[in-house]
Amino acid sequence: MVLTHQQEETEIRAQIDAWGAALRAKELEKIVSHYAPDAVSADLAPPLSKRGAEALRRNFKEWFRSWIGPIGIEMRDVVVTAGGDLAFAHMLNRIHGMRTSGEATDLWVRATVCFRKIGGEWKVVHEHVSVPFYMDGSFRAAVDLKP
Repeated sequence: MVLTHQQEETEIRAQIDAWGAALRAKELEKIVSHYAPDAVSADLAPPLSKRGAEALRRNFKEWFRSWIGPIGIEMRDVVVTAGGDLAFAHMLNRIHGMRTSGEATDLWVRATVCFRKIGGEWKVVHEHVSVPFYMDGSFRAAVDLKP
């Protein structure tokens, strides 16, 4: 069955929503299930990029341990382009909640996610999450920006 671009976009949006729900609940295996086995992620935490499900699993497991309770995630300005077996989405994500350090976190990040249809399912094959930095020589992350 050949899907229309609208149907493909609907499937991708459902994947994004399911990923967000798994992140909120810190459901490690559900999160990892959204990625292709050889996915590449350029996330906020070092190193510059990670490859493969096992690296993603370790990254999320460590990150989840730094939060008390659920992780707040708000995704907005989501734009999806899909066609055939490739698609991409970009959005702004607000991440918020209480950290185990006792600090409250509330910041916006930029995300671009590339999907490929593998075995009839959309899987993340590349993900890039970032924050801008101030170009005044300080190289400070601009985590105070709001859309």
